[in-house]
Amino acid sequence: MPRIPVPAEPVRIAVIGGGAIGGFVAALTRLTGHDVTLCLRTPVDRLVLETDGEVIDAPVRFAVDPQTAEPADWVFLATKAQDTAGTAGWLRRLCTSGTVVAVLQNGIDHTERVAPHAPGGTDILPAVIYASVECTAPGRVRHYAGNEIHVPEGPLATRLAGLLTPCRLKVVPVPDFTTVSWQKLLANLAANPLTALLQQRMGIFTDPGMAALARDILSEAAAVARAESADIHDADIDRVLGMYAMVPPDGGSSMLYDRLAGRPLEHEHITGAVVRAGARHGIRTPLNGMLLTLLRAVDREIAAGKNTGEQHAKPQETPRH
Repeated sequence: MPRIPVPAEPVRIAVIGGGAIGGFVAALTRLTGHDVTLCLRTPVDRLVLETDGEVIDAPVRFAVDPQTAEPADWVFLATKAQDTAGTAGWLRRLCTSGTVVAVLQNGIDHTERVAPHAPGGTDILPAVIYASVECTAPGRVRHYAGNEIHVPEGPLATRLAGLLTPCRLKVVPVPDFTTVSWQKLLANLAANPLTALLQQRMGIFTDPGMAALARDILSEAAAVARAESADIHDADIDRVLGMYAMVPPDGGSSMLYDRLAGRPLEHEHITGAVVRAGARHGIRTPLNGMLLTLLRAVDREIAAGKNTGEQHAKPQETPRH
């Protein structure tokens, strides 16, 4: 177990969401010596992070009831985007004057999504996290690669970088967060829907026809991204397809794993974001529109308790974007 320093002025940090990203962030921020509380729905006894050959038993606090949580200086929101409304109780309890909420979620509308559920005046910092992590059991997280949090340049980015300076999480301030958020959206846009709908692994993209379909889906979205003032080019599409090719054939996506586990899907904040933005700009998105319609049908089936996906343990997960 690494030695945990004692900061001169410990900061109170709360992480909402006990999944892979939430556990990963909570464990690493605790190693800075700050006071970290992991807010989750189901109680666990401990938080263990496997990373770089180490097994770290992170001595964080746990909270399962918002009424027991103390106000925090920083809140890392790490739930799935579709679960944001359910965090309102936590946000009302954790946020006071001066609290900053860093939103570690998918999608392109972080601030607009979270602001209605946080107390008025709360500073909200949208963020994109690059980390490949898997929740292998309750309270146990395996980290494969990546440790960067990209945020818009500015005073809040500077404060976050200062907070995490001794941490293994690297803060990357970016001048054009719109482009960064769309680049991350593209990374999810073909793999997540296609693997979830087909209930197949990433090996499907070795098929030339499936790879061509993925390119068409991404190209359609790239036109929308440019209309949204994102600096997206064909090279970004090539990069995403190259990333897909590097994933082991038995790898999966977060949306696939959600379907297999019978959990609600994140389609409205991935595929839906493209379709809605396309409609705003009068840009047709037939492929993404078709995927959204199918994903909504699957999500309704899950909500009705009729999910028929395979129920075996999941293999290594691709980066949860």
